[in-house]
Amino acid sequence: MAKKTFKHIQSTAVPIHAENIDTDQIIPARFLKATTRSGFGENLFRDWRFDASNKPIADFVLNNPLYGGQILVGGKNFGCGSSREHAAWAISDYGFEVVVSSFFADIFKGNALNNGLLPIQVSEDFLQTIFAEIEKDPQTKIEVDLVQQKIILLRLGKSESFEIDSYKKTCLLNGYDDIDFILSHREKIEAYEQRANHDYVLPS
Repeated sequence: MAKKTFKHIQSTAVPIHAENIDTDQIIPARFLKATTRSGFGENLFRDWRFDASNKPIADFVLNNPLYGGQILVGGKNFGCGSSREHAAWAISDYGFEVVVSSFFADIFKGNALNNGLLPIQVSEDFLQTIFAEIEKDPQTKIEVDLVQQKIILLRLGKSESFEIDSYKKTCLLNGYDDIDFILSHREKIEAYEQRANHDYVLPS
């Protein structure tokens, strides 16, 4: 079944100003027993959000009502560690649609794209500008335009282009998974098969 489409958003952002955020910090291993993709958001950054007695840690950004939105901003080397796909599931299930960093672990980046979560890699300078703007004003708006492949800090008017695999871009724009993408070309595939069958000559 096709997922929701992604083309463009304007949103505030949640900043986690830390480098090397690994998948066990994103979703601790003890919460990986479920096999469906739902319900992981409640344990996103569980050990950073709650103490040993399950009380919210007040100074963690996800517990701060000043911050919110569909964009998560993390430090360099986001999503390192294990290959667990659950990390992408947890971020999406919490409500984020975009993750911004100056570098992503390759496996996390692939898992994110496969699950409709857009990882945007920006320069380190632009990342630090984003962090600085959100620190000045938690209501700072960021625009993400997937069609144009641009991320824009609206107040400053500063923008940066980002790269994305053309196939994954097509899937996000149309809400396709791999099977949906193949089915979207059904008519072309059937036409090719008909031509191939017509042109095939049995050996004498």
